[in-house]
Amino acid sequence: MPKDAADRSTREMLLGSDAVAHGVKLCRPDVIAAYPITPQTHIVETLSTMVDSGELDSQYVKVESEMSAIAACYGAAASGCRAFTATSSHGLALMHEMLHWVAGSRFPLVLVNANRALGAPWNIWADQSDSLSQRDTGWVQIYCETAQEALDNIILATWLTEKIMLPVMVNIDGFILSHTMEQLSLPAHEDVDAFLPPYDPPYLLDPDNPHSFGAAATPDNFYQLRKSLAKTMRTVPRTLDQGSELLARHVGRRFVPLECVQTEDAEIILVITGALTGTVREALVSLRRDGHKIGLIKLSLIRPFPQADLVKAVGTCPRIIVLNRAVSYGAGGTLTQEVRSALYHLPHKPQVIDLILSLGGKEVFPETIEDIVAKNEDLSLVDSNWF
Repeated sequence: MPKDAADRSTREMLLGSDAVAHGVKLCRPDVIAAYPITPQTHIVETLSTMVDSGELDSQYVKVESEMSAIAACYGAAASGCRAFTATSSHGLALMHEMLHWVAGSRFPLVLVNANRALGAPWNIWADQSDSLSQRDTGWVQIYCETAQEALDNIILATWLTEKIMLPVMVNIDGFILSHTMEQLSLPAHEDVDAFLPPYDPPYLLDPDNPHSFGAAATPDNFYQLRKSLAKTMRTVPRTLDQGSELLARHVGRRFVPLECVQTEDAEIILVITGALTGTVREALVSLRRDGHKIGLIKLSLIRPFPQADLVKAVGTCPRIIVLNRAVSYGAGGTLTQEVRSALYHLPHKPQVIDLILSLGGKEVFPETIEDIVAKNEDLSLVDSNWF
């Protein structure tokens, strides 16, 4: 981190939810619209308090549902405002129709989703089925291991969404991150301002220069618009890398779409995303100490999926275990499908083992990971993808 930026930053102990709210505040949104839902509620409670106290100069829109929240943000984005919303689980599912509309209209918007299981039965704990079920809506999807990553990624996501004119979803595992305290480095407003200038919309609702958004399109025009969206999505890794480099100059931390830990000589690589990565890191230390050649790949970017980076990271490793927190019933782990697709063309295809690790908040400990590796080494995992 640049020394002057380091001198201006502060260290604080914050809940993950409050870290998200501080990240949003640093982005100076014009409009915030959200509806409370566990475990996301702390985010919008903190933001509403900031607005009420004058700490944050933003219009906070109180709405009656999650659908209304994202619809209000859609209208705000259409009028040229920087907008933000947050939700979780069934709230995200209720937004489903509007997720397509925001992406299809090419509006910039940042949404934080506190990952939580979808019912039934009723469950308020973490898995990633809510966000991964929305991976085909045209949103960039980023997943966070720590509250510090969440704060930094919100700033980066706001920069990115306004560069590519596609919405970005930042995901934090509910309770594991949202309700856990962490010591954070909070960048100064002036450093974030230097990285993230005021939003200058390329098009907006303007009575003096009328536009129409979301009107009917002929089949050929619709096809071309979706082709353009797909083309932009393919540019995201390069644009993210540029933004990450710029963010590092101002804040001192950068975004890594895919992180490798001790994969160079690995005979087994564990692939995971989100907050459980920390648990796998702890297990990796013990496994390596006991002589197991185990590596770890953490995926922070799921849409677009970092196929080229994954292929390079896997190298010639013969066996991959994908640790899933979401399942597509009848097909297997959701993340596994992405990994298999990315590696399918390799001439030396590794064995990809699909493992449903945790749903609905099922506890995972370092010993759990060690047990998984032990069972894999005697091939007893191959016949079952539910641990």
